[in-house]
Amino acid sequence: MSDYYNYIKALHLIFVITWFAGLFYIPRLFIYHIEAVDKPSPGREILVQQLQLMARRLWYIITWPSAILATVFAISLLILMPSWLQQPWMHLKLGFVLLLIGYHLKTHHMFRQLQRNEIRYTSRYMRIWNEGATILLFAIIFLVILRSTLSWVFGLVGLFVLVLLLMLGVKLYKRFRDNNPEA
Repeated sequence: MSDYYNYIKALHLIFVITWFAGLFYIPRLFIYHIEAVDKPSPGREILVQQLQLMARRLWYIITWPSAILATVFAISLLILMPSWLQQPWMHLKLGFVLLLIGYHLKTHHMFRQLQRNEIRYTSRYMRIWNEGATILLFAIIFLVILRSTLSWVFGLVGLFVLVLLLMLGVKLYKRFRDNNPEA
């Protein structure tokens, strides 16, 4: 068992990292796509077409396969270590993972809309949406590393402070962009 455990754990971590890389980058492509629609022709059409291609490749070649493989290796780890399922930190982690899967599926819905050139969100909304993966990453990593040594209250307060700081960063960036249109 221990021979396979470290290999499976390494593969799980690699695919979690590449999954998050896709989740971090795809909203940026959405932002660029939404902002490209306001450009004059023919630049608008060229940019939108290129951004759709980049998003398709990122989503279907990197993000979805990584999500699936990270999940397969996570299930393999739980099969090797079934005692984890009796620990409260694992229950909370799995709750955050379910939120992550929901975030992924909603992002997929947004991806499909933009592939059809249906603009339903603002670039500001997408900047805020982009922080969702960051919040989930922080929650999951701190939970896994600290497990039961972390006070739940301290963890929730820390997560709330992180959310506030990220929202403040988005607001400050908007103010900066409003004052510097070329940025």
